[in-house]
Amino acid sequence: MTYAGAGVDIKAKDEAAKAMAKAFAFRRTGLGAPLGGVGHFAGMVEFGEYALVLATDGVGTKLEIATAMRKWDTVGIDCVAMNVNDAICVGAEPIAFVDYLAVDKADPHLSAELAKGLDEGCRQSNMTLIGGETAILPSIVKGYDLAGTVLAYVRKDRILTGQKIAPGDVLIGLPASGIHSNGYTLARRIFEEAGMGYDQVVYGNERLGDVLLTPTTIYVRAILDLVNSGLEVHGVSNITGSGLLNIPRLNKNVRYVLDNPLEPNRIFQVMQELGRVTHQEMYKTFNMGMGLCVIVPESAAEAAVKLLAKHHPGTRVVGRVHEGHGTEVPRLGVRFEGAKANF
Repeated sequence: MTYAGAGVDIKAKDEAAKAMAKAFAFRRTGLGAPLGGVGHFAGMVEFGEYALVLATDGVGTKLEIATAMRKWDTVGIDCVAMNVNDAICVGAEPIAFVDYLAVDKADPHLSAELAKGLDEGCRQSNMTLIGGETAILPSIVKGYDLAGTVLAYVRKDRILTGQKIAPGDVLIGLPASGIHSNGYTLARRIFEEAGMGYDQVVYGNERLGDVLLTPTTIYVRAILDLVNSGLEVHGVSNITGSGLLNIPRLNKNVRYVLDNPLEPNRIFQVMQELGRVTHQEMYKTFNMGMGLCVIVPESAAEAAVKLLAKHHPGTRVVGRVHEGHGTEVPRLGVRFEGAKANF
C-alpha cells in the first residue's frame, strides 16, 4: 500500500505548495519585514534584535480516530506539538498560542475535552494559550477540525538556518512516541483493509485506538536547553509528514546518511507487515521512530546526545553528513534525492 493510493499524493501536494508560494509577491518593510524566504519549518519576521517566529498546523485525520474512540482529551497536545516542534527548528522559544476549531454544530463537551489537551500541550511548551476562534460551519465541516498557530521568538544572531551544515557533521535522532500526527490517512486505510477495529488489541494489552492516539512528543524544553547550552548546533529538523524528506529542507547541498537509524516504534512494524508497505514508502510517509533530528559538528555530538537524552531517553547518533545530495538509510536500501517543499 502507498500514501498516494490511500488518497494523499505528497508530490502533488508539494507542487500545489510551490504554486501557492509563487503567488506571494508583497513584502512588508521595516518592523515586521520577512527574514529569509518563504519556507523552512517556520516563518520569521524582523523585530529589532529579535525575530518573531510563526508556525501554523493542524491535527489531521488523527481526529477521526479520536471521534471513533470518543476520546478527545489528548489531540490538543498534537495540535500544539505540530506547531511548536516546527518553531524550535529555527531555535525559537514558543511564548503564545491560538487555536482554531471548526465544527458542524456547537458541542460544549467536545470543546472542553479538546481544551484539556491544548492546555497540557501549552504547559509542556511553557507558553500561554491566549485566544482562538470557534467557527460553526455546517455546510462545510462534517464533524470538526482543530488547528492552531504558535508565536515564538529568537535573537537574530542565534537563528538556526541549516546553512552551516557540512560534511562531517553528526545526525542525532530523538525518539518519537509513535506515529505523532502524520500519515494517518495511510495508517487508517491499512487497518481498515485488514479488518481491524480500534478496540482490537494489537500487542501486549493495548487497544489499537489507544496506540494510534498516543500524543505527539513535544521537544521544546530539550531543544531550548541545547541551544542555550553554548554547544554549536547547525540544524534541527522536525520529522513530520514526508518523513526523511524533511531533513534536506535545512540544506540541500549535502547528503544525509542514516547508517544507525532509531528502531521504529512497534506500530510501524505492524502497519508495514499488514499493508505490505515498502521501506521506501514508510520512510517518506512516517517518522519511523525519529521525531526530531538535530545536526551538530562532531566535536559537540557527545555532549549534545548526553543533554538531549536527559529529556528524551534513547536519543543517540543516527548518522552523518557527507558530500553529495539526498538522504539515505543504506542498510534498508532507502534513498531520496529531493526534499519536502519548503512551504
